Amino acid sequence: MGAHISTDVADGRAFQQLVNGKHADALSGERIDVLCPSDGKAFASIPASGEADVGLAVGAARHAFEAGPWPAMPAFERGRLLTRLSRLVEENATELAALESRDTGKPLRQGRADVTAAIRYYEFYGGAGDKIHGQTIPFLEGYTALTLREPHGVVAGIIPWNYPLQILARVAGAALAMGNTLVVKPAEDASLTTIRIAELALEAGIPAGVFNVVTGYGATAGAALSGHPGVDYVTFTGSPATGTAIQQAAARNNRGVTMELGGKSPQIVFADADLDRALPVLVNAVIQNGGQTCSAGSRVLIERPVYDRVANALAERFSKLVAGPHEADLDLGALISAKQRHRVAAMVADAEAAGIPVLSRGSVSNDAPSGGYYFAPVLFGDVPPDAPIAQEEIFGPVLSLFPFEGEEEAVRLANSTDYGLVAGIWTLDGARQHRVAKRVRAGQVFVNAYGAGGGVELPFGGFRRSGHGREKGFEALYDMSATKTIVFNHG
Repeated sequence: MGAHISTDVADGRAFQQLVNGKHADALSGERIDVLCPSDGKAFASIPASGEADVGLAVGAARHAFEAGPWPAMPAFERGRLLTRLSRLVEENATELAALESRDTGKPLRQGRADVTAAIRYYEFYGGAGDKIHGQTIPFLEGYTALTLREPHGVVAGIIPWNYPLQILARVAGAALAMGNTLVVKPAEDASLTTIRIAELALEAGIPAGVFNVVTGYGATAGAALSGHPGVDYVTFTGSPATGTAIQQAAARNNRGVTMELGGKSPQIVFADADLDRALPVLVNAVIQNGGQTCSAGSRVLIERPVYDRVANALAERFSKLVAGPHEADLDLGALISAKQRHRVAAMVADAEAAGIPVLSRGSVSNDAPSGGYYFAPVLFGDVPPDAPIAQEEIFGPVLSLFPFEGEEEAVRLANSTDYGLVAGIWTLDGARQHRVAKRVRAGQVFVNAYGAGGGVELPFGGFRRSGHGREKGFEALYDMSATKTIVFNHG
């Protein structure tokens, strides 16, 4: 993992998607330029697939499920192949980190961290698939009733652009461990490592047709996949608006879905918190990946007695943050696209126009290419709870501070958005830790911490607008399978 990483990885390469174990271009021959967010320049291309291409991929996955060896294979044998895939990811870690970093604009160290997390996902699910057991159920005299966990069939995985390696791994690891076959549609903004992982899956011995990748635009390839009648289950990570469209498409075929749709996650800092421990975490939780993280801690709620102290300390830290090209490995890289930079800039400008005070700004490196999609971190103080930057997911390096008086107001503010994905609680009071953790409406709650290095073992998902279903850990294996009940009348 510490080897030198070339910054010109994949220069000029015309990538192909992978269907039924073979590389393929789109039937139309159309392609999409791959732009590096660090400089805005095209450095590779991917196929621009459409409905017909998706149909071929779903057909390959269906055949692999119904006629291939994968679902009938003992779970421990599928696990061995996933473990072999984890080793191949580790062997190719340098290339994958460079590819992820250049494709998404994130600093190299984040690319390396994403590879490490991906390895862990494939390791975890390589060992977990044969640990999912059915039950025997007490029933009528003369009967034996039992349950089995069976794969859905063909799973469609629609992968976002912010953490392609990690999110692909958590989807593919769980789906494949349970015996499903896959069709993955990565975001058109960041498809390269998904293609590369599918190639490594073949090399690991996962049969052709089990792990298929189609690339293209969400409005064409993504829409065709989510509504395809040959798909048995859909999993998606992205915006609530797109999630709604995907659920509507899947509903036309009465298919199940797992939806992870973002967050507006609070971190609650009480007056007795260990501030030396909390401050670097509060900053990192919103600038990691340029703030383009569903679980970003974008709201910090601070108890009045320490509000000024915490606000001043965060302002000092923000003033030293620097954004720059991925290979420079600074505090944060570029945003994913010009469109995303414009959206973040517009929300920040609106907040400033509304009179919300800016406490501090970071900067963009002087060495940053002029064509890159950079946005310097911004810290807002005394944010009104109903302001758009307090309610809407910005998906950029923007942190909002809110003072509160006492536990009741802290909980009310924490639960005052439509989201409910992650929360952080900073206090040394053990009773308060338990009380607040139970009352905050979030799928994950961290106490005196935030995030967990990928948290592969920890069930992840949200309430309300943040979506439904759970990924990661053993819970994901239940989402990626269905319960079958069998009843024997033996007299």
